[in-house]
Amino acid sequence: MKLGPIATAMVTPFDERGALDTAEAARLARWLVDRGNDALVVAGSTGEGQTLDDVERYEIVKAVKDGVDQRATVIANVGTSATRETIAAARRAEEAGADALLVVVPYYNKPTQTGMLRHFGAVADAVALPQIVYNIPSRTAANMLPETLLELAHEHPNVIGVKESSGDLRQIATIVRNRPQGFQVLAGDDPLFLPCLAIGADGIVGVASHLCSREFRQMYDAFSEGRVREAAATHASLLPLFDALFRVTNPIPVKWAMSQLGFRVGRCRSPLDDLPDSVASELRPVVADFADPDMTAVLA
Repeated sequence: MKLGPIATAMVTPFDERGALDTAEAARLARWLVDRGNDALVVAGSTGEGQTLDDVERYEIVKAVKDGVDQRATVIANVGTSATRETIAAARRAEEAGADALLVVVPYYNKPTQTGMLRHFGAVADAVALPQIVYNIPSRTAANMLPETLLELAHEHPNVIGVKESSGDLRQIATIVRNRPQGFQVLAGDDPLFLPCLAIGADGIVGVASHLCSREFRQMYDAFSEGRVREAAATHASLLPLFDALFRVTNPIPVKWAMSQLGFRVGRCRSPLDDLPDSVASELRPVVADFADPDMTAVLA
C-alpha cells in the first residue's frame, strides 16, 4: 500500500452534549480530502482516541470510511498499552472498514525493545491489514530504536511504515537508510516535514495539515522537483501556524481552529480543557490566513 505524502491525524467531532458526531466527522473527512489529503488517521492522539470507547472507535472509523469511500486511505489508530486489547481493537477496526492500522508503542508500562517486538509481531500476525508503527516517546515514555523497528519490518511484510515522532533526525535517517523495499517513513512532527524529506522520508502525518494541507502539497512537490528554495520558503511561511497550534497540548488548539472554520467539532473531552484566551488571540489571525472565502467562520 502506498499511502501518499500528505495525511492528517483528524480531530474527533463531539456535539454540544459531548457525544460523538459521526455526520460531522464524515463532513470534515470529505473536506480534508478535497484539500489534498491522501490519508486520514482516525482516533489517534489528535482524535482523542484514548477518550473513545470501543463502540465510538468503531463508529468513527466506519463514518469516515463511508464518507470518503475510496478517495483516501483511512488509517485507524488501535494502539493500547496491552497486546490483547490492541489485537481486539485492530479486529474491530478491520470490521469497520479501515484500510490500514496505526499501532502506537505501548504507553505507560515502558516495554523493552524485545517486548516491543513481541507486541507488534503479535498484532501483525493477528490482523492482515497494513500496519504503521507510531513511535512517539514524548507521550509513551518508550522509544522504539531503529534496529527494533527494522527487524519488525523485515519479519512482518504487513508492517509497511512508521510515523516517526521521536524528533531525532539521526534516528529517522538510520531508518530511511536501512529500511526494506517499500517501507514508508512518515514524519510525525509538522515542523520536521521538510527536514525529514531532505533525509529521504516519504511524507507526513500532520496536525497543521487540517489547515495547510495544500501548502504541504506545494512544499512536497517543490522539494521533489528540486525547487529546494521554494520548498524552504513555504516551510518558513508555515512556522507561525506550527508555533500557534502547539502552544498548549494538542489537540486543544487545532480543535478550536476547526470550530472557527465552521466545523461543529465541539470541545475536547476531559481531562483536556479549553483553549486559553491568550492563545486564542494569537491563533485567530493565523487561522484566518488559511480560511477559504466561502467558509462560514467568524474570525473577527
